[in-house]
Amino acid sequence: MANKRQYQKELEQTIEGLRRRKSLLLHSCCAPCSSFVLEYLRQYFAITVYYYNPNITDREEYEKRVQEEKRLIQAFVSEHPEYPISFLEGPFEPERFFQIAEGKEDCPEGGERCFACYGLRLAESVKVAEEMGFDYITTTLSISPLKNADKLNEIGEQLCQGKQVTYLTSDFKKKNGYKRSVELSQEYELYRQDYCGCVYSKREAEQRKDR
Repeated sequence: MANKRQYQKELEQTIEGLRRRKSLLLHSCCAPCSSFVLEYLRQYFAITVYYYNPNITDREEYEKRVQEEKRLIQAFVSEHPEYPISFLEGPFEPERFFQIAEGKEDCPEGGERCFACYGLRLAESVKVAEEMGFDYITTTLSISPLKNADKLNEIGEQLCQGKQVTYLTSDFKKKNGYKRSVELSQEYELYRQDYCGCVYSKREAEQRKDR
């Protein structure tokens, strides 16, 4: 049996090997998930946060998360101007999510529908990262205990094969990363939703409340 990869250790080794701050396109799903990741990586990378989440099909919810992301970035940069962070918003295109979710509507959260969603968001992020000449790309998604870090890293690495951009392997929930994101969310009074974003995860969250 092959040894399980230690993505956090791999990330630390990559950081140790940096000779200068590299550019990083950080795909973000929301401000709470990006909070610890930005705090952690900003001293090692010149970060641009890329908000691309077609799984969030409710426009009001989508815009609310965009504004919270911008507010957090502004607060971080105001407190530490030596670590500038840029923001890039992707297109609002829920039709792409519904296309990849077709036939997987009843899959439980964390299953095949989510894996297809990872692929959709990461593929677009890798495309943008390569077009804009970033050194690295990664996603905040691995900070969630509900997200499969193995699958996220597998998809990210596959998408970057043959590309000029490198996938930064990660499992940000490790070493109290998720715990720290909760603390930062409270500190900055961030809007913290109780579901991932799609209509199916929202339905599951509502069903859990009714039990």
